[in-house]
Amino acid sequence: MENEITQEKNKNQRFDKAVEISVQLFLERGIDDVKMTDIAEKSGIGVATLYRYFGTKTGIAIAAMTYLWNDMKSMFSGIFESDIFLRQSGLKQVTDLMRMFLVLYEAHPSFMKLLSEFDLLILRERVSKDELKEYDRSVINFYPIIEKSFMTGISDGTIRDGIDFKLFYLAYAHSLMELSKKLIQGELLPSDDFSAGAKELETLIETAVYYLRKD
Repeated sequence: MENEITQEKNKNQRFDKAVEISVQLFLERGIDDVKMTDIAEKSGIGVATLYRYFGTKTGIAIAAMTYLWNDMKSMFSGIFESDIFLRQSGLKQVTDLMRMFLVLYEAHPSFMKLLSEFDLLILRERVSKDELKEYDRSVINFYPIIEKSFMTGISDGTIRDGIDFKLFYLAYAHSLMELSKKLIQGELLPSDDFSAGAKELETLIETAVYYLRKD
């Protein structure tokens, strides 16, 4: 029995190490440019063992992205339960929460670039929703936090009535996330100019705040 526990512990340690190494390599080189042999060589874990643990490179990519989102969660945890944050008006709380997309863009560009590549991988490999359940749970979900702040704004009179909150959230969250990924992907056309990328995101946030603000 003790031997079985030890074996399981060792397996979990190897699994975690493989994920951490793959995260490092994916951030440095991108998913497409990293081979399973690269992960095996750097982690000291055999290629056959990696395939046994993860099935495919797509499997280890899902595990790596799940790890990264969980890491982001731990980074932001506690901020929005702080007294400083909660003493603000509902509108200011919503504004600060939306600015988290700007933080991701400015402070974590390699993560956002990798996120774009991962989205393409999911589409290319036709990864099923069932395979993405754990990944989906790891993604930072600002919806319930922003909804709570939105309702605070309705109560304190800083946010106007009559807004379909779910529609508002989806429209702006999707816009901010996709704009961030496009800006980080880089200029493609001769007419592209992403030199004011942060300002573009700030403008989108300002229009959202203007839409919410009660006259």
